[in-house]
Amino acid sequence: MITVFQTTDLEEARDVLERAYVRLRLSATGDTHRMRLAQLQVGPVELGHVGFRMSFAAEFAPSGMLAVSRHIDGKLMRWIGKDAADSRPGDLMLSALPDCTQHTDGTDYESEHARFPPELFAQIAAPAPSRTAQPVRFTGFHPLSTRAATTWNKTFDYVLETVTGLDPDAEPLVFGSAARMLAAVTLSTFPNTALDDPTIEDRHDAHPATLRRALEFIEANADRDITPLDIAVAARVTLRAVQLAFRRHLNTTPTAYLRKIRLQRAHRDLVDGDPGVTTVSSIAMRWGFASHSTFTARYRSVYGVPPSQTLNWR
Repeated sequence: MITVFQTTDLEEARDVLERAYVRLRLSATGDTHRMRLAQLQVGPVELGHVGFRMSFAAEFAPSGMLAVSRHIDGKLMRWIGKDAADSRPGDLMLSALPDCTQHTDGTDYESEHARFPPELFAQIAAPAPSRTAQPVRFTGFHPLSTRAATTWNKTFDYVLETVTGLDPDAEPLVFGSAARMLAAVTLSTFPNTALDDPTIEDRHDAHPATLRRALEFIEANADRDITPLDIAVAARVTLRAVQLAFRRHLNTTPTAYLRKIRLQRAHRDLVDGDPGVTTVSSIAMRWGFASHSTFTARYRSVYGVPPSQTLNWR
């Protein structure tokens, strides 16, 4: 559910921002101090839309979260640590790092953003091995390319459209998948320390026994909001090793195999379902397929008929 707060009181605006984000200092000039904040929680990821109708200066303490913002309107100058950036409408950039103070000066600034807990990236990627455990770190504030930025924007819009109006308690697979989808595209959009290529140890560990353990875990837990890291832990190897095992032996990925199993479970529910009680959409949602059209296309490609035909076949 989207929550919305708006005020023309500067102190109230500061209090709302502190409750939503982190401790901060906020000052403004002029007679108009209008602020509006809309938020939507998508699993561990927070989507937001914030607008200031004022000239303001703010200092944000480290929040423990990583944020990506897309600039819609107005002017903003941002300092994160020692790095400064002049943000303009249409720009996409990392707007907060977990352990850095942020300073901003803005006028009539409006943006949309996504905020991520750093541990979410560890569920889908890992840095190069080191003597001590290290999280994935982002090393640049700007997208790697215009195409990468476009992909991030489209994914943000898709996630927002998909989950708006849904109940997170009723559709945990949809919300979990949406959060990891946006985290994954963030990793591919901004420079970071995630390592894609398997190490020598990963290549050694990507054997059939690893695959067997991973398959058993997926098939036993397909109804849960499991992550690639959960699969790797169950297989007792690294993320890269389990991904290599799936590529090497099945020519697929752990996530794609999980979708395959969930599609099979959805098919079973359609066969067993009562068309007077259940719907194709409810079964698709139950198994993590948020888009009805995508589910229908995947189902038809595997089973040769639309899911509605299976449900109504009696």
